[in-house]
Amino acid sequence: MTGPDTRNFTRRLLAWYDKNSRDLPWRKTHDPYAIWVSEIMLQQTQVDTVIPYFRRFLKRFPTIRSLARASREDVLKSWENLGYYARARHLHEGAVKVVEDYGGELPATHEGLLSLPGIGAYTAGAILSIAFEKPVPAIDGNVRRVMSRLMALRKPLREPSVQKKIEKAVQALMPKDRPGQLNQAMMDLGATVCLPRNPACGRCPLAGACLARTRGLQNNIPPVPKRAALPHRDMTAGIIRKNGRVLVVRRPEKGLLGGLWKFPGGRREDGQSLQRGLRQSVHGEVGIDVAVDRKLLFVEHGFTHFLMTLHVYSCRHLKGRPKALGCAEWAWAPVERLGNLAFSKADRVIIRALFETHSKT
Repeated sequence: MTGPDTRNFTRRLLAWYDKNSRDLPWRKTHDPYAIWVSEIMLQQTQVDTVIPYFRRFLKRFPTIRSLARASREDVLKSWENLGYYARARHLHEGAVKVVEDYGGELPATHEGLLSLPGIGAYTAGAILSIAFEKPVPAIDGNVRRVMSRLMALRKPLREPSVQKKIEKAVQALMPKDRPGQLNQAMMDLGATVCLPRNPACGRCPLAGACLARTRGLQNNIPPVPKRAALPHRDMTAGIIRKNGRVLVVRRPEKGLLGGLWKFPGGRREDGQSLQRGLRQSVHGEVGIDVAVDRKLLFVEHGFTHFLMTLHVYSCRHLKGRPKALGCAEWAWAPVERLGNLAFSKADRVIIRALFETHSKT
């Protein structure tokens, strides 16, 4: 894809994009901050899910400086239920760094963007091309699929040799004019036409140049590796009450769901009963002894790398004063105010059950 073919490819794709581009709120602005927020939210999350969060987030934190001034708790609460919470922490940390090191202006260089937490090659390329009009590729899963079919690359997309071929080809396609729109055009093509299964080749503006289609391989490229079955974990949570309040703990900043609040508990180890595992987890987190009473409910939830069953028990506080041992902090929270704190999706199922019980009593 060089010379005249490259120019023709770019012209056809941009002409298609002008007529068929998706109407997305972050495409109505050239504000680098808004584009940064959108790209972070879009990591591993579907577009339709992101749209309302993007609007609410920018209304709550309209500038980099307002985000940098915000508390971590406020940022996580605004991100609640969007998942992959490390993105929110990185975005907040990045805003602080931009204010401290770049005077509140998002850097317009590859090196500067990569210095910010949570920004990798793809996100840097998207920001540089879309916000700053620099001819830098932004290669996501959609773009890889489109390019692998165009070039009939029959090896898995994870292969380093395949990735290098795609990067080289996309770089050759980058125009000096409208590079951001070309990147977005390839993303849209992959999201709406060059689908993972049963691509709509009849609607593709590049069908005549697609080697996979010419060879009848469009449904076999890229090859999809078999996914291993996800492991299962039994987790526990204790509802410990005191004077109408419930004990909650905030997770350490690093790790799964870092910085979010939860009910004390943890993973049941092999050979343990759920009750014994819960007692040990509570003691390890806040240093108190509890008696585990009746089971209240259980919550099934899936993460990227494992499936979880969260077993929730009513517990009685026997002795000891809470202290932050295996958690960032703890608090006795009124049930009616639990909604003010940032919890994971599974923990909010527990909160809804507590609300129902609390309203009846």
